[in-house]
Amino acid sequence: MEWFSSSAYWLGRLVFQRSLAAVYVVAFTAAALQFRALIGERGMLPVPEFVRRVPFRAAPSLFQLRYSDRLFAVCAWAGALLAAAVVAGAADAVPLWAAMGLWAVLWALYLSIVNVGQTWYGFGWESLLLETGFLAVFLGNDEVAPPVILLWLLRWVLFRVEFGAGLIKMRGDACWRDLTCLYYHHETQPMPGPLSWFFHHLPKPVHRVEVAANHFVQLVVPVALFTPQPVASVAASLIICTQLWLVVSGNFAWLNWLTIVLAASALDGSLVATPPSLPSPALWYRIVVLVVAALILALSYRPARNLLSRGQRMNTTYEPLHLVNSYGAFGSVTRIRHEVVIEGTADAHITESTVWREYEFHGKPGDVRRLPRQFAPYHLRLDWLLWFLALSPSYGYSWFSAFVERLLDHDRDTLRLVRHNPFPDAPPVFIRARVWRYRFTTWHELRTTGAWWHREAPREFLPPTTLR
Repeated sequence: MEWFSSSAYWLGRLVFQRSLAAVYVVAFTAAALQFRALIGERGMLPVPEFVRRVPFRAAPSLFQLRYSDRLFAVCAWAGALLAAAVVAGAADAVPLWAAMGLWAVLWALYLSIVNVGQTWYGFGWESLLLETGFLAVFLGNDEVAPPVILLWLLRWVLFRVEFGAGLIKMRGDACWRDLTCLYYHHETQPMPGPLSWFFHHLPKPVHRVEVAANHFVQLVVPVALFTPQPVASVAASLIICTQLWLVVSGNFAWLNWLTIVLAASALDGSLVATPPSLPSPALWYRIVVLVVAALILALSYRPARNLLSRGQRMNTTYEPLHLVNSYGAFGSVTRIRHEVVIEGTADAHITESTVWREYEFHGKPGDVRRLPRQFAPYHLRLDWLLWFLALSPSYGYSWFSAFVERLLDHDRDTLRLVRHNPFPDAPPVFIRARVWRYRFTTWHELRTTGAWWHREAPREFLPPTTLR
């Protein structure tokens, strides 16, 4: 069955599987630590309310059958522990069918979380993890050589991630076509990292080279993934290098790391080590893999058509299992950064002398003297949604009022998502929100003030609000 499997990709599969399991660890841990405030029984968008109005067939999930915060916590932590076991080699220490079962449990548990996560789980990398995780179920373990058709399907996922992102840029904002988008992007991206200030201050010709190189890697290199080795490995390596550049320049949860994981599956291990002699797969396994491959190819029609469409859509899933999806990022780039700053006061009456104290968040900019932190691949869901909220109030219509109410109520789970609570002993009487214009300081401003950000021109977003 040489046409079916190839031992040359044993190393690529090993790196892919262990790394994918590590991404699962991060995803399940983030879910376990944040869910109570976001989608718990007393959360801003409670799961029980969601499952009452959305049928199982539209959002299949274990939590459609029964939900409690305790059950969710058990599932999330169990997923994290199981994924950690796979990182340690558990899937290679059991029979093939059991290894497939481990991967299937990981996929089903995370699908159950995403399908009830609502707005908080509406990011493209959620679907990407599910699509990749589904294919991982059938990739085999040390008992069999990697099935070639599954490796090609992983390249198909990687192609859509990269090529889709490249097309959406060329079809979207004009600054991608005139190579000027990185004049703004490092400053206005959702969650800058500790090096973003320095990237922003690179010379403009360097920014133009960055954009041109990005177009090459996203629009030309992905085609080479489907060419013979070692060209495909070179293409995968270029994608990995580009993604590492994005890792150090910003915080994009596990999107970049998962893209690196996918690219690792295209690396030919025989170029660096002699492949082991692996047995031919059993008939039942070959049949299962071929059936799954046929299913994925059939479901690929709509994502492929989306790539060719002038009305290309980013980060779209076409069925509730998230098996084959469309991807893309930053079809448009904002030129000016706005931040919603939330403040509270203990004063019973609002006057001109009222003192307002700010809530600080882990990832989003607040204190101008605070250097942005590195959080990726960990995903700060509230911080990300607050960035979208600054773009338009419509992004917060389903959850922002509930968030403010919980701050006024001194909700313990909600305050755990906040870096600094200015009211540690008693809740504020009033909460207000204002939108500030933020920009990175210059080299001179940094030296003289010690501030990484400058902010100005506040405008009202939410007037003083109280539980009364």
